Amino acid sequence: MENVFDAKDAQNYIDRINNLVEDTHGLWGKMTVDQMLAHCSVSYEMVYEPEKHKKPGSIAKFILKTFVKPKVVGEKAYPRDSPTAPQFLITGRKNFDEEKKRLIGFIQKTQQLGPEAFDGKESFSFGKLKSTEWNNMFAKHLNHHLSQFGV
Repeated sequence: MENVFDAKDAQNYIDRINNLVEDTHGLWGKMTVDQMLAHCSVSYEMVYEPEKHKKPGSIAKFILKTFVKPKVVGEKAYPRDSPTAPQFLITGRKNFDEEKKRLIGFIQKTQQLGPEAFDGKESFSFGKLKSTEWNNMFAKHLNHHLSQFGV
């Protein structure tokens, strides 16, 4: 598993993103490349721009922490065509260059803040997470979707 807090690994993600072009097609799934970039930014928005997202209620949070969290923060890769949570659904086309720049900015900011900033940090859906769990969540998601688009 890559480490999103490591400068070399973060740069690897950025290089992979920079290999995408506006007409890159996914190898599976329905998203366009611009929607995928916007979709990948949602995880970071919940950390850096929380006002854009509604926090789950207590019942939903219990379900998320109990059943979804182990799959999201564990080390096992996501299978193809995994279900997408509603807040991660991107409808309509997005500006490719803007979404690319935004996602790269989030990756850089996360790497620069380092694991200390994330150890014990509260997640919208899963409560307090260790920095390793944050890393797994970010790294798995990026790897899943960058692989989906062949980079």
